[in-house]
Amino acid sequence: MTQRETHDIVIAGIKRSLPKFEIQPGVTIAILNILGDTELVQAAAKALAGLLADKGGQYIVTAEAKSIPLAHALSVEMGIPYVVLRKAYKPYMGNAIQSETLSITTGSPQTLYLDEKDQDAIRGKPVILVDDVISTGSTLQGMRLILQKVEAKIVAEAAILTEGDRAQWHNIIALGHIPVWVS
Repeated sequence: MTQRETHDIVIAGIKRSLPKFEIQPGVTIAILNILGDTELVQAAAKALAGLLADKGGQYIVTAEAKSIPLAHALSVEMGIPYVVLRKAYKPYMGNAIQSETLSITTGSPQTLYLDEKDQDAIRGKPVILVDDVISTGSTLQGMRLILQKVEAKIVAEAAILTEGDRAQWHNIIALGHIPVWVS
């Protein structure tokens, strides 16, 4: 196996070495993959719950897929339900609301869908948007557009990490920040 360069970080007291990947010529990012990392997910959820406790959120909203474990753990910590915006439409979703995003990790457009049943649940409610890493903000913007359509009130936006231009993310509640390396 090839030895990959890493970026070391401590998140909520947990140390991780994030593998670095060139996602386009001359642009490298460190990848946080929380899927299966129960220790980190639980620690991050506990830390974020403390930072979000006074925001008045009644629902947590996240986008499929890597941030689902965080939304679930945060839901348990805060005692409020969560909703997942899906990346593929299924017939059982009924009259779903959709919005397009462009993720830095995939490099291609993706569509987010809000299930018909979840629309009624969060309509007009205070919600907290959650993602694992916020980099370009495209996924976050897609989530915002969907929530506007159901008149949900975004009371906070949170992530385990922000990435890239730190000044751009001053309003995001996050546990850390990682750079983007450009050569």
